[in-house]
Amino acid sequence: MRILGIETSCDETAAAVVDDGRRIVSNVVASQLAHQDTGGIVPEVAAREHLRALDAITQQALRDAATDLRGVDAIAATVGPGLVGCLLVGANYARGLALASGLPFVGVNHLEGHVYANWLYEGDLAPREPEIPAVVLIVSGAHSDLVLMEGHRRFRLLGRTVDDAAGEAFDKVARLLGLGFPGGPYVERAAREGDPDAYPLPRATVADRYDFSFSGLKTAVLRLVRSLEEKGRVPVADVAASFQKAITEMLAEKTARAAAEHAVDTVLLGGGVAANGPLREEIARRIGHPLRVPPPRLCTDNGAMIGAAAFFVLRHRGTEIPTAVRGDLRLA
Repeated sequence: MRILGIETSCDETAAAVVDDGRRIVSNVVASQLAHQDTGGIVPEVAAREHLRALDAITQQALRDAATDLRGVDAIAATVGPGLVGCLLVGANYARGLALASGLPFVGVNHLEGHVYANWLYEGDLAPREPEIPAVVLIVSGAHSDLVLMEGHRRFRLLGRTVDDAAGEAFDKVARLLGLGFPGGPYVERAAREGDPDAYPLPRATVADRYDFSFSGLKTAVLRLVRSLEEKGRVPVADVAASFQKAITEMLAEKTARAAAEHAVDTVLLGGGVAANGPLREEIARRIGHPLRVPPPRLCTDNGAMIGAAAFFVLRHRGTEIPTAVRGDLRLA
C-alpha cells in the first residue's frame, strides 16, 4: 500500500510517499525560517507559511516518487497534537486532495508518527522491524512522553512532563545563552567544547512516578547565567554542557528504569530531541543493549513518519482513528 503523508503540526511543512508503512519512496521537508528572529514559533506566522509552501512541497514529493495521485492508495495528514491553525492547513488540504481523487483520508496522531519513524528505511534492503512490547520515549519541543507500546497502536502511559517539555527547555536555554533556534542542535554543538561537570545542576524527582519536570532545571540555568554575567563573561560551552548532561540523565534514568521494570528488550526513541547524540548514548549505556532510534532527519517532523503511521492505522483498526483536528491529542 502506497500512502501520501502530510505533516504541518508546527514549523515544518512536509510531504512524503511511503510504501507499506516502511519504505520511504520520497520525503520532502521545508523548515520555516520566519521564526529565527523571534526565537520561538509564532502560530499565525507558521500557519501562513504552511499555506504558502504546502502545495509545492506535496507536488515535489509526488514527482520525487515518480507518481501522481493515481499512484497512491490513501492520503494521510497529522490531525493532532500541534498548533491548531497549522494542523488545519495540512488536514484540510489532505482532505481536499482525497475527496477530489476519490481516495481515503487517514487522520494521524503526530506522536504515533514519531513512534513509527522507527519502522522506516530507505533503499531496497528492509531491516528487521522493532520488536514489541517496547518502551518508547518521545521527546520534542512540545512533548516528553514515556509509554509502553504493548502492540501496534496500543500504548500505555508510564509518564509525561508535568510542566515544560525537554525540547522547550533546550530552546529556552539556547535563547538564554545567545544561541540559535531551534535550541537543541545549537546547545549540543556548544556543549562539545564544554565541561559537563562544570556546574552541578538539579535533577527534579517526581515522587516514584515516571513523570518528568524540567522547569526547575531551566530556572537553575537562568540563575546560573545571571550570576555568571555579574562576574563577567559567561562560559557558554560549560553551561551548555552542564545543562545537556542534566537533562539527558533525567530522561535516560527513567527510560532505563521503565525498560527494566517492564522486562522489555526494545527501547525506541522519537521526536526532535531524540536526534541528540549524548541522549542516545546515555540511554544505550543504561539499558545495556542497542537502542532503536531513527536517523536524525527522521527524528524531526517529516511526512514519512505520517505515511508510516497511517499504514498501521489502516492495518490495526481496533483502536480509535482520529479524524477531527485537536491541538491536545494524546498518545495514551
